[in-house]
Amino acid sequence: QVQLVESGGGSVQAGGSLRLSCAASGYGFRSYCMHWFRQAPGKERERVATIDSDGMTRYADSVKGRFTISKDNAKITLYLQMNSLKPEDTAIYYCAAGWPKCTVTPTYWGQGTQVTVSS
Repeated sequence: QVQLVESGGGSVQAGGSLRLSCAASGYGFRSYCMHWFRQAPGKERERVATIDSDGMTRYADSVKGRFTISKDNAKITLYLQMNSLKPEDTAIYYCAAGWPKCTVTPTYWGQGTQVTVSS
């Protein structure tokens, strides 16, 4: 069981960068599959990045090459480095944790942090 709290969102110009953080509390962080999702107004929720317990990463095609997911097990924190941001990246971003597989719907979710990219 974990609690997740996102931070680092904000407003940037297209081409800029942001780094999102997700601080976790509880136990079992190292065993979870961790994700970043996003949801824009009127759009379905989209999984943008995943990192498993071994550090293997996966990305949505829309962010591949621009976003990097990482985690610090000692700090019990998940990160999303977002570079070359585009207006279509505008959304609320959520971190999430699931177990035992990355393919299952995550069990735990953060409250979300707003990212706005202007052209």
